[in-house]
Amino acid sequence: MKFSTRDITFVSLFVALLTIGAKITIPSPIVPFTMQFMFVVLSGMLLGSRLGLTSMIVYIILGLIGVPVFAKGGGIAYLVSPTFGYIIGFAVASYIIGKMAERIKGKMTFIKALGISLVGLLAVYILGLSYMLLIRNLYLGSAMTLGKAFWYGVVLFIPTDVAFCILCAMISAKIVPRVKAIVK
Repeated sequence: MKFSTRDITFVSLFVALLTIGAKITIPSPIVPFTMQFMFVVLSGMLLGSRLGLTSMIVYIILGLIGVPVFAKGGGIAYLVSPTFGYIIGFAVASYIIGKMAERIKGKMTFIKALGISLVGLLAVYILGLSYMLLIRNLYLGSAMTLGKAFWYGVVLFIPTDVAFCILCAMISAKIVPRVKAIVK
């Protein structure tokens, strides 16, 4: 896989934005509120599947090698953190969002962008919730019911995440065509 200087610049920009988004947090009992999902959506919409996924992979690698890019720092121990599934979900969502955006026929509209964003959000929730349950119940031995996990890992975040989807859809409808012309 070959990357141009422009590709590296865009990937680096989204790694930085994701890191900043991780540091803007509002604590909650299990999963903190962050602005990361907004940058996940925009990475897929604006960079496409390949570069969006690349930015997420770089972000994850930096965090796992100890660079404090995640909401609560960094390091290999994050692999057994109940919230790491959301980070994996970010990579999957960015790819899915990018792939769906690439396949849009005609102009990117608010409705198309909103639908794509919501599909990405669903991917994050599924992976994050599954990983949280797995780690909490099998590795940490602190039993958590599906209902409790769903409440703390999904329901609490729906209002802000849907608001981010709406904001990203508005941004994407306006600038995706312009950015695609630059990125390609």
